[in-house]
Amino acid sequence: MSQPLTLARPYARAAFALARDAGRANEWSHALAFAARVSADPQVHGLLGHPQLGEADAATLLSPEGADEAFGRFIALLADNRRLTLLPEIAGMYEELRADADRVVKAHVTAASALPASELESIRAALKRRFGREVEIETSVDDSLIGGAVIDAGDVVIDGSLKGKLARLQSMLTQ
Repeated sequence: MSQPLTLARPYARAAFALARDAGRANEWSHALAFAARVSADPQVHGLLGHPQLGEADAATLLSPEGADEAFGRFIALLADNRRLTLLPEIAGMYEELRADADRVVKAHVTAASALPASELESIRAALKRRFGREVEIETSVDDSLIGGAVIDAGDVVIDGSLKGKLARLQSMLTQ
């Protein structure tokens, strides 16, 4: 898994630099998301490695309507280097670079049950104080947590779930 990420990293950085310098970071974000979705389609995925798929054809296939010329050239470069299958990884890394530049932390909160808006706002405020950045929260429900929540914010994971606490207690008792 690390090889695709390693290969995708320079392309994501280059895409972000091009988009940022042109003042089109948001448009490129949407275009890369579109290209990643199309390239991940099983029927299209098989076509991407075909030797007769030209750079112009790849750019036409993977560029959304209204994408700028620079984006088409970027897709053509990926096609020329046989890296079109890396588009999902490139799009993900691009979003990480964009969030970092915008000083936004994306947090995923998984709770045992749906959290009320006031509790989510409290979590957002606490994370904003901790990171000194704006926080975007995405939520999901996992019944197996029994109670509490797990917060995944970049490199930081805070496990406040009852399942996690029981696992830590079991670990302490078996040592």
